[in-house]
Amino acid sequence: MAVSLPARLQARTLLSGVQHQTSVCCRHIFTIQHRLVGAPAPQLAPGHLTPHLAPRFLQRTLSTSNPRLEILQFNLSDIGEGIKEVTVKEWFVKVGDTVAQFDNICEVQSDKASVTITSKYDGVVTKLYYEVDGIAQTGDPLVDVQVEGEAGAAVPQVAEAEEEVAPDEPQKRNVKVLATPAVRRIAQEFSVSLADVRGTGKDGRVLKEDISAHVEGASPAPLPAFTPPSTPRPLTPAPQAPPPPRPAPVLAARDRVEKTGPIVRAMTRTMVEALKIPHFGYSDEVDLSALVRLRAELKELCATRGIKLSYMPFIVKATSLALLHFPILNSSLDTQAETITYRASHNIAVAMDTPQGLLVPSIKAVQELSVFEIAGELNRLQQLGSAGKLSTSDLGGGTFSLSNIGSIGGTYASPVILPPQVAIGALGKMQTVPRYSPSGSLAPAQVMTVSWSADHRCIDGATMARFSNMWKGYLEAPGSMVLDMK
Repeated sequence: MAVSLPARLQARTLLSGVQHQTSVCCRHIFTIQHRLVGAPAPQLAPGHLTPHLAPRFLQRTLSTSNPRLEILQFNLSDIGEGIKEVTVKEWFVKVGDTVAQFDNICEVQSDKASVTITSKYDGVVTKLYYEVDGIAQTGDPLVDVQVEGEAGAAVPQVAEAEEEVAPDEPQKRNVKVLATPAVRRIAQEFSVSLADVRGTGKDGRVLKEDISAHVEGASPAPLPAFTPPSTPRPLTPAPQAPPPPRPAPVLAARDRVEKTGPIVRAMTRTMVEALKIPHFGYSDEVDLSALVRLRAELKELCATRGIKLSYMPFIVKATSLALLHFPILNSSLDTQAETITYRASHNIAVAMDTPQGLLVPSIKAVQELSVFEIAGELNRLQQLGSAGKLSTSDLGGGTFSLSNIGSIGGTYASPVILPPQVAIGALGKMQTVPRYSPSGSLAPAQVMTVSWSADHRCIDGATMARFSNMWKGYLEAPGSMVLDMK
């Protein structure tokens, strides 16, 4: 069939436009490859080439950008409680390691607590600023992390054609996933990307149950409710390990000088302030025979619940009950403002002998806790103290202190008040001694001594004696504590 002249001219014009457009695009690609990134490039006039006639490669955006890498300093931030310097005790990373947000970087020891520092960036560690046992100041850099910066501006050449995504293709979250370092380690063990896991925690935080549910392909099941055992299980006493042999004394050949650690420096500052307080002492003896029998009845029951029961939880609870009657002993004195602050919460601090030295963590809000709950908190603090893992919150906020020096030995002591508190008690060793009963017969009794120190600027001797008598009455008749417990 013959084609009319107008039709042949229209087809020739269209073909010439396609050839011209292809030539322009080839020259443009050549230009991109030989020019600097960001240089101006010729743009195609709109309408010269319709999408259905354009080749497939012309429908994709051409980009000449590369990711830019930058190194950021990760500084030691303020960890509170007036801490200005810390000692680096352990590094969890080394140069070349890849880290993500919230991954553990190092553990530092201050004069108040042991703190684990976590990463704020995703990247690669390029430098560690301190060796183990090095001293770092607040605000100084700890590590350098190489992170991927913002990509350079891409130079679009033609509009990118939208590609349809298959409906069965999983969509990954392009957000920072919230998860603890322990959960991240679990995800690495199962080769699971946290971006693929649906977090059920607060603010979408991924929990270990979410990891398990993702691996099993099911939604996370709720945790079973705790049900106490109906009958106590028989206990098999664990064999007692023999005491370690006493090391032989070593004679020093010459004097040795070493730098004081954070615990010693903190103790020095505290004792300097304590020397400004006019102390007065008061001592007494407490017959704990009834408490010894009560503890023997409850010890096995507490063990079935996973808690080791000592005498200390009863002593701590008796202290709190007596403080309800004598709130002046649970106060703090401000000599500059000439005010006394009566603390509503009984945060009983308990001195502990740890491998790091003397630490005094506190049991918070004892007035609201049962004896069993106090025992559980004491177990937790003792385990953390032995491992050097006590946090700043554990070590701060005490309003009244007790020192169980009798667990090591000795009877009477002269405890030193920990400012800004106004009183402290030291418990001596419990001993079996002969005592006369009300009928006049001689019988053995378990007796413990106690030594109190109080701030004589706001507490007089009569108040301290009355408080001690009430505290003593609770311990000598432990059943009476039930009457006053909230």
